[in-house]
Amino acid sequence: MNQSIFQISILVDDYDTAIKYYTASLGFELVEDTKLTEEKRWVVVKPVGEGGIQLLLAKASNEDQLKFVGNQSGGRVFLFLKTDNFWEDYHQMKLKNINFVRDPIEESYGIVAVFKDLYGNLWDFIQPK
Repeated sequence: MNQSIFQISILVDDYDTAIKYYTASLGFELVEDTKLTEEKRWVVVKPVGEGGIQLLLAKASNEDQLKFVGNQSGGRVFLFLKTDNFWEDYHQMKLKNINFVRDPIEESYGIVAVFKDLYGNLWDFIQPK
């Protein structure tokens, strides 16, 4: 048996705003944007590069789901974005006004900083050793 997680969903409040943030600000690729119904689309983005997990941008469809936009992990770091050139990418992200809430620090496992995405989800941005 060979299994892997290839995609996870992240709640957003608007498809187009989310696409713009993940592609223009974080530099992700738009993999798919398919209209399913008048209200629902299948929108997938992913970091540039080989492999990795894709994000399904799932528009919250009711008040209960809207409560969790930006807080899918109860305030803990939710996603981990790996890079092979921390400082270059970090400075580019700063120029694009990515909201870093913890400054870069050298840890035993690599260089890491924490940023909030458009919705308030926390991400570790890391270059492993």
